[in-house]
Amino acid sequence: MAYNHGREDRKWRIWKEAEEKVLRECGVDEATIEQIRTDDRADFNSNRRFYRWTSDFGEYLEEMAGREKQAEVRSVMDLLDEIESETLYFALVTVDRRTLQIIVLKMQGYSTKEIAPLVHLTTGAVYARLDHLRKKLRKIL
Repeated sequence: MAYNHGREDRKWRIWKEAEEKVLRECGVDEATIEQIRTDDRADFNSNRRFYRWTSDFGEYLEEMAGREKQAEVRSVMDLLDEIESETLYFALVTVDRRTLQIIVLKMQGYSTKEIAPLVHLTTGAVYARLDHLRKKLRKIL
């Protein structure tokens, strides 16, 4: 999200008015309050330049990451569509659909314990299916 100077300036003014109210209640003289205001404003402007620069740079990085981001695999068909190796594709086509669902869920970051109830298997069965697939792929690839 871009740095919004107007919003940040309003927040600063509200904070500053509340602070100055407390200072006046404590008996601080107006010259000291004005000096504090000047110093705080200079600090705010310095931070503003920094946040505006980092915001612009952050947006640039996000844009670059978006350009290079690969399509997220959400289904078995997405997984098979993303395979570029013909050998790997034919190896995965012969695997049962439940094992392919396990692969998709693993790619999405789920743990084996989280996957087991989703595919209606025990944790041990999920581990076994992944192990069998690894062995099969080692032979083929």
